[in-house]
Amino acid sequence: MTTDKQTLLQDLQNRLTELMRNSPASDIERNLKALLGQTFERLELVTRDEFDGYVELLGSLRARVAKLEQTVAALERPAGAPAGDRP
Repeated sequence: MTTDKQTLLQDLQNRLTELMRNSPASDIERNLKALLGQTFERLELVTRDEFDGYVELLGSLRARVAKLEQTVAALERPAGAPAGDRP
């Protein structure tokens, strides 16, 4: 591309940027972002990283509960009873 075309495109981009900055579209965009932000806060959404962290935590808690259930079952068994029998 020649320098004249590059200059023309850069000038067009600068004018469009300035036009958007000074137009009502800028206000609408800003207000829309604020509205969406408030809505998302009320929905109590979490990020993907937070969600993945909760999934990992839930998995480890499930494993701990299963182990505790086994321990309780072993303690509830009468002395000398096989592991598969329940009182």
